[in-house]
Amino acid sequence: MKEINVSGQKRETTGKKASKLMRKEGLVPCNLYGEKKGENGLPEALSFAVSAADLRKVVYTPHVYVVNLNIDGAEHKAIIKELQFHPTTDALLHADFFEVNDTKAITIGIPVKLNGLAQGVRDGGKLNLSIRKIDVKAPYKQIPEILDIDVTNLGLGKAIKVGDLHYEGLELATPAQVVVCSVKETRASRSAAAAAEE
Repeated sequence: MKEINVSGQKRETTGKKASKLMRKEGLVPCNLYGEKKGENGLPEALSFAVSAADLRKVVYTPHVYVVNLNIDGAEHKAIIKELQFHPTTDALLHADFFEVNDTKAITIGIPVKLNGLAQGVRDGGKLNLSIRKIDVKAPYKQIPEILDIDVTNLGLGKAIKVGDLHYEGLELATPAQVVVCSVKETRASRSAAAAAEE
C-alpha cells in the first residue's frame, strides 16, 4: 500500500462550537482510534486537527493510503475509517482514523482493475463493472494497491463473483456471491449468435 505523511495537532477543546471555529481556520477535526481502551472497554479516541489542504491529498484520490500521522511530534500509522461531508457543499467536516501495525489484520476496500479483453466482448457483448472496490482483510503490509482481475476468458452472459477470486495472504471480506463484473449481451451479440446458428 502507498504511504503518505500528514501532520496534525492535538485538540484541547472538542464539541460543535470548537469544531466550527476550526473549520473556519481551514482545519478538519479528526479522531484517531487505536489499541487504547477507556474504562468502559470502548476504544478511546485521540482528538486532533489537520489542515483541510493536507487531508485533501488523502481523501480525493483513487488510491488507498496508509497515513503516517505526526501529531505534535508523536508518530502514528493509520488508515481512514470514516469521513463526514457537508450534505450540500460536500466540504469535509470530520475524519476518523484507525491505528494500524505490522501484525494486526485490518479490513479495507481496495480498488479492482480488470485486465485483458473478455471473450464475451470479442463476441459483441459489453463488459460491466459492478463494484469498484473489494474489502480485504490482512496486515497492512500485505495489502496491494489494486486487485488485478483477468477477464480474458469471461464469456457472453457470464460473471466473475468475489468467491471466484483468490489472492495470496488476503482474506476477502466482501460476500462471496457479490458480482464484480459481467459480460452482458447486446443487440449486436444477439444478432451475431443468430447468424451463427443459421
